[in-house]
Amino acid sequence: SRARLLPQEMSNSLVCPCFSSVFHLPPQTGRRGLEAFLYSKTLAAMDSMLQTLVRSAGTLGLLELQNILQFLLPFTDSQLAGVQERAVARIAELTNFITTYTLLQLCPCFAQATRFTHQCPEAHRFLVLGRLVGHLTLCCTSKNSRTCEKAVRALYNLHVFILQQKTWLRVPLSPHSRDALGDTLGDKSPLLSFIPQMLVQYLRPSDRVDVMLMAIKSLRSESTYSIKVAAHMVEVLVKESDFRQAQLLKIVEATYRTLPSILSVVACNSLHRALLVLSGKHPREMVASLLQCSLTCTCVAVNMWKAMLSEPHAAQRVLGELLRTLMNPSPYNTSPKDNPRILSLAAARAISEILLQEVGANKVDESPCLQEVEAVFPQLFLAMLFQVSFTAELTLQEVSIFWKEDQENLLAPIRSAVQGTKRLLCSMGCESQVAAIEALGGWEALLSAQSHLTGVRVVAREMMKTPTDLRTSIFRHVVQFLRVEDPTREMVIMVFLIEMLDCTDLSRELDRALAIFPMYLQSQCLGMSSLVLRGILRLTERPDTARRTLVLMQHVVKQLQSADSDAAATALLVLRKMLQLLEGNAPSRTALVLASELQPLFDHESDTVRELSIQLFQSTMGLVVQAEKRKMKQVVWDSLLPLLFHLHDENKNVAKASQEALHCAGLFLKWRQLAQLAETAQVWRISECLLARKRSRAEVYLRQSQPYLQSPQETLRQEAVRFI
Repeated sequence: SRARLLPQEMSNSLVCPCFSSVFHLPPQTGRRGLEAFLYSKTLAAMDSMLQTLVRSAGTLGLLELQNILQFLLPFTDSQLAGVQERAVARIAELTNFITTYTLLQLCPCFAQATRFTHQCPEAHRFLVLGRLVGHLTLCCTSKNSRTCEKAVRALYNLHVFILQQKTWLRVPLSPHSRDALGDTLGDKSPLLSFIPQMLVQYLRPSDRVDVMLMAIKSLRSESTYSIKVAAHMVEVLVKESDFRQAQLLKIVEATYRTLPSILSVVACNSLHRALLVLSGKHPREMVASLLQCSLTCTCVAVNMWKAMLSEPHAAQRVLGELLRTLMNPSPYNTSPKDNPRILSLAAARAISEILLQEVGANKVDESPCLQEVEAVFPQLFLAMLFQVSFTAELTLQEVSIFWKEDQENLLAPIRSAVQGTKRLLCSMGCESQVAAIEALGGWEALLSAQSHLTGVRVVAREMMKTPTDLRTSIFRHVVQFLRVEDPTREMVIMVFLIEMLDCTDLSRELDRALAIFPMYLQSQCLGMSSLVLRGILRLTERPDTARRTLVLMQHVVKQLQSADSDAAATALLVLRKMLQLLEGNAPSRTALVLASELQPLFDHESDTVRELSIQLFQSTMGLVVQAEKRKMKQVVWDSLLPLLFHLHDENKNVAKASQEALHCAGLFLKWRQLAQLAETAQVWRISECLLARKRSRAEVYLRQSQPYLQSPQETLRQEAVRFI
């Protein structure tokens, strides 16, 4: 700027002697020489000014230094060689200054490598150190020799400064630490071998992340830095550092953004190795991070997944985490992208896309990924199928978050989940099952909330046709999933299990299923108890499994009082079967207990429950013997009036069942007149017969008839009035 103040006519002429003497210039100095002289003076003045700013800040000197460095760092990445050189030179001067400025001291936390959080004031934290080392290391590979020289000098100055601080903090130093970087000042070739020591020994974890991000960014094809050095930095930091979850998310995000701009094979291989190493160390964090980066699993994300699954050990851990994420669609979360419901859907999409790539490129025995998929296929298949059910419950907001990334290839989330399930089956050689389910309309049924469970039944029935070992493993894992109650998927899993009960070669695994049935008989999930009871009913109808269901009898009896009429009706059918299976004195004792439980059901709102309960009550009268028979007489006496009233039931089947039960009661009580009247349906005479036989029961009859005055059936109300 000073040179521009000179007269234009001096552009090609010599500077006058007087002017030269004022500025102490050599004789015969031209305009260009003057410009260079004035420019060097300007930069020197700037360096002096920057140092003065740090000094004048006093105890806040470190904070002021970092403000200056943060301003200069972006210029070290400039595409203009001159700008980059000047920025690096300023940093070199500043770092040289801080080696002699003794008032500048770091916090004690700096010396503690295992500590992740500062307990000191922000003014004493060297937060910019990581980015600074990263930029300078990469600048050491600049094609501009002066920039390279200044960058090496700045790194050396930082090295000295760090050693000074560790000495002040009384941290033991390695014997050769002071000379480690000094050898690189004359020859930059040892630089690559020193990077591991500089980055790992001196930098805190947060600083290493900054350097890592800088190195990843420098792998792009348009970068001004050496891709080889950047790749080496990435591998060193990944190998020697232990990153936290938030830091891993930054690394994965940077990799995801950078990969599309990378053309170098060296750079690609470096990032792939880094992903593989990090996946081995931190599988859960890496899986969650990549899912958050790409919910719909773009082609870039697929390449990253392939790298993370390229070795058996890593494939096992990564697929294990994907499976865990699939099976963990927890309730709503306030944060969009880390919402477990959305991550679960993203995991299903990722598995689908991975399989699409792997099956097309490899055979199962050649791909670590497919080998691991085969090893966990039963769990993975069930998780993908249950994911279809969960997807149907997503809110519109969650769907919009999921598809925000990919607006061109929109596919309904539930269709995406179904597609993933089909790909998984095909990848494991189950093409015939996929085709059969398609022919039966199973896949289409899964897409609708109204027919979804029908689709699950179709899928279950077709999977029963797989080899014995596979379906046994699937059955075992279905039971395992049901050991822990989960309202988000328990109905679908139970539907699948009930369908598989028809497999005759699963009898060895049956006890595991029977062990979990009591828990689900008490479930608050609508329809669950009746579903389980239908499964038990199926087992009672098979000779090889019928007696094994008797362990559930007391739990089934409790379902008689269920508010779900379907569950109560099914329980009655199950109990009728179970009574036939009992041996010895068990039928008599059980019939007595059951008879008392059945009477309240005579007035149930469901026609089916009334009919079945009356029929079962009739059966119990024929089972009691000896001592139980005497106790049973009182129960039968108490049932006479309700049975009489239900002779007028609007449902003909209930009325007929009541007539037959009354006839049986007359025989049981050895009351021939009652048996004959019931057989001929002489209702009014039965009423008189009851009162004539035991007038002492008049009060009991009156009390029993009063609730029928409020009956929803008009015929029962009228009969109660007449009887009273």
